[in-house]
Amino acid sequence: MKKFINAVDKVEDQMIQGMVKAYPQYVRKLDCGNVVVRANKKEGKVALISGGGSGHEPAHGGYVGEGMLDAAVAGAVFTSPTPDQVYEGIKAVATDAGVLMVIKNYTGDVMNFEMAADMARDEGIKVAQVVVNDDVAVKDSLYTVGRRGVAGTVFVHKIAGAMAETGADLDAVQAVAQKVIDNVRTMGAAIEPCTVPAAGKPGFELAEDEMEVGIGIHGEPGTHREKIKTADEIVDMLLAQILGDLDFTGGEVAVMINSSGATPLMELFIINNRVADVLAEKGVKVYKTFVGEFMTSIEMAGFSISLLKLDDQLKGLLDAKADTPGFKA
Repeated sequence: MKKFINAVDKVEDQMIQGMVKAYPQYVRKLDCGNVVVRANKKEGKVALISGGGSGHEPAHGGYVGEGMLDAAVAGAVFTSPTPDQVYEGIKAVATDAGVLMVIKNYTGDVMNFEMAADMARDEGIKVAQVVVNDDVAVKDSLYTVGRRGVAGTVFVHKIAGAMAETGADLDAVQAVAQKVIDNVRTMGAAIEPCTVPAAGKPGFELAEDEMEVGIGIHGEPGTHREKIKTADEIVDMLLAQILGDLDFTGGEVAVMINSSGATPLMELFIINNRVADVLAEKGVKVYKTFVGEFMTSIEMAGFSISLLKLDDQLKGLLDAKADTPGFKA
């Protein structure tokens, strides 16, 4: 294993410290572990908290700031944060308006966030939640009951965060977050694995001419392996699943072409070139496109495509101001 680290047991803590030192105008770190909150707490609005295992940067700490999250909780690499961590995050950002938890659909995340919410409610804090399950590839896995939460989570952060900034109440912020979840679909593929520092070796193996279709953000298996195809052929395969799961025709969408960590912009733009052409052929109008690293898997060579079906409300909130280390609008 070759990585620019100091010690395996210090990776997460030193990463968070480095982020806070880079962006003190946006985030500060709590003393209770790898929890970051907005540098300047905004009172009177619903607070958003999210998180999960480390290794998905800029998710989730990179989305703390104006117009998105108020707190992000980082567990060890690809490992759910503890209930105590989440609880401290909730307490730090809670306002009279309440707290919305945005949870990706992984068994450990859901269980630990819900335990933290119960602890917070015992102290009189209003807490609601949504569970993101945008991955169309795998319905059930070792990690989930139902579909996994993947890169579409970033759209939930953005739009629910914008709604919270308007001063909307907890029910309204939860409702618009759920609206995004109901209208976003994602699927990905990978050609090279990543290495979790604590494991010291790649999480899986692919032959030189193989790819994993429908892979998860922790390197979990997808739907199948097959011989690698051209970028256009892979896009066609993924879009067929996405478009077959939700009717996007005749409407407008936001597109996210997300790198898993090692896929360069050159290749992402080649992918987007085909995505845009296929959507045009299908009568789906692209309102806005995001290309880059949004929900990574350390250095996995792969990508995902997310489509969010939009209406006027979601377009307005998508366009609203966001100022965070990892996302700006």
